[in-house]
Amino acid sequence: MNKKIHIYTDGSSKGNPGPGGYGVFIETFLGHYYNRKIISEGYRYTTNNRMELLSVIVGLEKIENKKQNIIVFTDSKYIVNTVQNKWIDKWKKDNFHKKKNVDLWKKFINLFDKHFVVFFWIKSHNHHYINDYCDRLSVEASKKENLKIDYVYEREKKIR
Repeated sequence: MNKKIHIYTDGSSKGNPGPGGYGVFIETFLGHYYNRKIISEGYRYTTNNRMELLSVIVGLEKIENKKQNIIVFTDSKYIVNTVQNKWIDKWKKDNFHKKKNVDLWKKFINLFDKHFVVFFWIKSHNHHYINDYCDRLSVEASKKENLKIDYVYEREKKIR
């Protein structure tokens, strides 16, 4: 019996750039067995697109066994279009020349290639209860004290 894995993700940034966070909700189904994981984290200075992409990366990192069937639900057209239109393949061939978030896209590719992943776009703030929940997780995470540092982004922007 095959596992079915659904990963719901969202990222946010107040100010864009500014404090940001991500929220991830993972559902794993195996017959009558059901498991869920909820993950969120906040960063002191980042962008919405970085948090959207990081949420997918974190979700995929939590899937331990390779070659799993995964559906990722996201409200990020940035991610969905990059994968579905195969822009990521062109970017990879060009060594990500003049692309943003290269560090995260490289992590994403390594994880994406380990599984069978399909992306499903969800319109944001459209009353999809799990997407709305991930949105709340990401916003709440961005408001916590002692936020993590997005070292790559801050180094590129020379933030101290």
